[in-house]
Amino acid sequence: MCDKSHGDIAQIVADSGAVGADLLIAEQVTELVTANHILYAQGVVDAFGHVSVRHATRGDCFLMARNMAPGLVTEQDIIAFDLDCRPMNADGRSVYLERFIHGEIYKARPEVMAVVHSHSPSVVPFGVIKQSPFRAVCHMAAFVGVQPPIFDIRDVAGDGTDLLITDQALGAALAGTLGTNAVVLMRGHGSTAVGDSLRHAVFRAVYTEINARTQAQASQLGEIIFLSEAETRAAALSTEGQSDRAWNLWKRTAQSVHLSLLQQALLTEQ
Repeated sequence: MCDKSHGDIAQIVADSGAVGADLLIAEQVTELVTANHILYAQGVVDAFGHVSVRHATRGDCFLMARNMAPGLVTEQDIIAFDLDCRPMNADGRSVYLERFIHGEIYKARPEVMAVVHSHSPSVVPFGVIKQSPFRAVCHMAAFVGVQPPIFDIRDVAGDGTDLLITDQALGAALAGTLGTNAVVLMRGHGSTAVGDSLRHAVFRAVYTEINARTQAQASQLGEIIFLSEAETRAAALSTEGQSDRAWNLWKRTAQSVHLSLLQQALLTEQ
């Protein structure tokens, strides 16, 4: 495991001995900041929620922002964690309570390179209504499948919790419910999406929210014809390979939104 408790990310990467690691991690940090801004601009996260990416050269570590609103994240806010979710360079900064979602999924799914946890408003209802199971209704969200699992914290921790994933045992239980799926709903809480790249995970998180919104709207009109299992497989293959197309557009929007936030902050300080 990563055993360095302090120091900046560049130094941690240098310790890995990978050729060009410093440049690689700098690019990864920049993209992680962009991911935070995109998720905020697309309405997937607000003041809460978080996104992480597995370390570019060390699979036993991941990167995530300090405990803060995603829309305000900068490169200086990124912290490295080992898979037990111990911060390596926090230097006194607070970290997300639910970082165990990320660490335990990375442990359970070696192929997963990024994780997004959110409370996106259109998704939450589908985690609490038994009569309306969440399913893929459009080809862009084919990865959702015919019915993603729902994690109920009461099944592992009993009644009376705060519904947060705040330790390794709860994180492991969530990862177990996720299984091999792309997304898992969390009763009364939100959802978690994974991907084989940061852009892929962001794509899935955004379209999970869009699918939920579309399904809710369609249900007002009549009986829904959902994508079949075969259609979800075929459509996912053709759409998810184009996540860069969405990322590049969303990045432009996020840059504009982030600039507006910075301008508002400056005006407040004056």
